[in-house]
Amino acid sequence: MEHEHDHSGAKTRAEHTGHEAHQRHHGPEDHTGHDAGGAGADHGGHDAHDHSKHAGHSPDMFREKFWWSLALSIPVIVTSPMVMRWLGYELDFPGAALIPPVLGTFLFFYGGFPFLKSAVAEVRSRQPGMMMLISLAITVAFFASLATSLGLLDLDFWWELAALIVIMLLGHWQEMKAIGQAQGALKTLAALLPDTAEKVTGGETATVLISDLRVGDTVLVRPGGRVPADGRVVSGRAEMDESMVTGESNPVVREQGDDVVAGTVSTDSAVRVTVTAVGEDTALAGIQRMVAEAQAASSRAQALADRFAGWLFYIATAAAALTAIVWSIAGSASDAVNRTVTVLVIACPHALGLAIPLVISISTTVAAKNGILVKSRLALEKSRGLDAVLFDKTGTLTEGRHVVTAMKPAAGAGREEVAGIAAAVESESEHPLAKAIVAYGKRLDGDVPEAREFKAVTGKSVEALVGRTRWAVGGPALLADQDLEPPAELDDLLAEWESQGHAVLYLVQVSGDAQVAAAFALADAVRPEAEEAVAQLKDEGVSTVAMVTGDSRAVADSVAGQLKFAEGEDEVFAQVLPQDKDAIVKRLQQRGQSVAMVGDGVNDAPAIAQADVGVAIGAGTDVAMETAGIVLASSDPRGVVRTIRLSKASYRKMVQNLTWAVGYNVVAVPLAAGVLAPVGFTLSPAVGAVAMSLSTIVVAVNAMTLRGVRLEGSAR
Repeated sequence: MEHEHDHSGAKTRAEHTGHEAHQRHHGPEDHTGHDAGGAGADHGGHDAHDHSKHAGHSPDMFREKFWWSLALSIPVIVTSPMVMRWLGYELDFPGAALIPPVLGTFLFFYGGFPFLKSAVAEVRSRQPGMMMLISLAITVAFFASLATSLGLLDLDFWWELAALIVIMLLGHWQEMKAIGQAQGALKTLAALLPDTAEKVTGGETATVLISDLRVGDTVLVRPGGRVPADGRVVSGRAEMDESMVTGESNPVVREQGDDVVAGTVSTDSAVRVTVTAVGEDTALAGIQRMVAEAQAASSRAQALADRFAGWLFYIATAAAALTAIVWSIAGSASDAVNRTVTVLVIACPHALGLAIPLVISISTTVAAKNGILVKSRLALEKSRGLDAVLFDKTGTLTEGRHVVTAMKPAAGAGREEVAGIAAAVESESEHPLAKAIVAYGKRLDGDVPEAREFKAVTGKSVEALVGRTRWAVGGPALLADQDLEPPAELDDLLAEWESQGHAVLYLVQVSGDAQVAAAFALADAVRPEAEEAVAQLKDEGVSTVAMVTGDSRAVADSVAGQLKFAEGEDEVFAQVLPQDKDAIVKRLQQRGQSVAMVGDGVNDAPAIAQADVGVAIGAGTDVAMETAGIVLASSDPRGVVRTIRLSKASYRKMVQNLTWAVGYNVVAVPLAAGVLAPVGFTLSPAVGAVAMSLSTIVVAVNAMTLRGVRLEGSAR
């Protein structure tokens, strides 16, 4: 059979991300049995301003220290002479005067230890930041209070030291808990794997740990059960819930020959699956690694926040020194110490350090839940400013497989009858165009007749006996071989099909008087979501949607027409050699446009690398996905729209948080230094600690609202 266009999907793989892995990012007590490093484990290369570090610390540690410190701070505050004067009560019992210094000293070393330890690390790395400022503040408060208890100064700072430590511990506990919740999506992914699998050996099944599975094993997945490892269905048919991988809620039918992904759920039927990947090689593990790497990655906005934090240390230190000098001259030693401590507390870059990392953690988690795997944080950040999105056609905007788009029977032939006969003739062929004919025949005539004596004639046709008549299906070479011409009534229709670049196949009766019974038009099916993706990209401000393909101009223009490309705005690049796709990206960039390249094949990798934002479709090859900064877990091109929307939302949160954090310090530091003292307004260190923690809470809450960002549906 002469099949003119072989778009078999050879350049694509299964509709999944079955590529890379890292079970090491399962939780430290990952129940799957795989080696684990923990979702919140050290991502490597922590700098002094990486607010996700707290090296050696954990939310549980901060929580425990907070509650113990809170309990111990109450007697310190209650027995403070200053607090008693404020509230008008008096406690006078033996040993009452020793409570603040004894418990205050314990609080300094117990509650303040995490900050003091981290400050030492910042000193050693010569990267001053938040921990040094906190440590400096509580150290000043401690020694000032100690000096007061020894009769060297007249300051009552023990209660302020206690309040400062408690509030700092609370802030850090909440911060680490928030980041831990964002990163907890990794452990959630790990938990999607079952503990055991039903391994099939011969006619028997045996329950085994999934860590004992090997490539080539066959497992039984029962209704409601999860697939234990990546594999291929060898028997059965089931609707699979793949939302954990693709972000799509609708189940997808998987049957013999289809690939399935570890962690997906068989919703209605049992299937047998041959394992093709385990452990580090599963798609689920690959998703975990991409999310973890993206959460640990820096971006331009984060780098800016880190620089602000570094500058703030020097500014705060200078402001504190100046405050001490001025108040020592204009006021008293007590005023100088009080103002200096307040400046150091207020200037703490807690909110500034949290502003970007928390948004990054949440945005990459939101992305993963929506089927967007962020490999490069910078790629997600750049997506908000895209001017042009260039799609590879086959396997990206189209299904990468042919379907029958039209069929015309010859005069006197029944539509269902000829469709069924053609399907019967093609039923034993493995060619992708044959599969399209079979699928069409089954859809039109569910009871496809039986074919016998199947024979393939290389380059021309396939033949088979249906009933007592011998039939053949093929292209123009079949007609030439049979010395036939298409019926005259088909001439106009055939010309239209060929102008659109469709492949044309004929059903021919070859026994007796040879004659053409029907003509079929076949084309690579346009994805049903592609037209909506193009429209939504326009809604998001993308000025140019472009398509590149190696197919003919007629085929390319036909697809562009179906997708409603706008004349004069959108572009179609046809008959482009694989090695020249990156030149198309460069051409768009030379116009000053920021370009995203969306593709799935090995030959798309250079263009993906050249683009400002490289996007790999989930059904694509490992090479494309290794090159891309963004990987779409499904083959739905609307994932590009979701990426742009998330990028814009993330950027808004970053700007809002940075503006708040920087603006807070610009206003608060002068107030802490006492610029309004002449009019009777001053801030104590404890009030400064409260203000700092409130600033942190504002930033955290604002970042958390990113979880509710709307990525689906039309923006219109």
